[in-house]
Amino acid sequence: MFTDQSRPHASPAPCRSPGPPLDVVEWRWCRLREAGFPPVLARSLARKHVDLHALLELVDAGCPPELAARILAPLDDVDLDQPWAS
Repeated sequence: MFTDQSRPHASPAPCRSPGPPLDVVEWRWCRLREAGFPPVLARSLARKHVDLHALLELVDAGCPPELAARILAPLDDVDLDQPWAS
């Protein structure tokens, strides 16, 4: 058993703060980053109207973050001129 002096120092979670989140977009970005989303994708998704909990559930189930983002992308983001979209 570890004593306080011998306990290895664990690094704090990257997005934990001592108070309530002040910015919802930053909070969403942090949750996405903690789930393994790349920084640029996390920033983009944090600003969009996308179901954060659904994204996290897909990733928790083993879906790669990029694919989870594509699955839940709003139809506004789909290029309807693509041959596969018809």
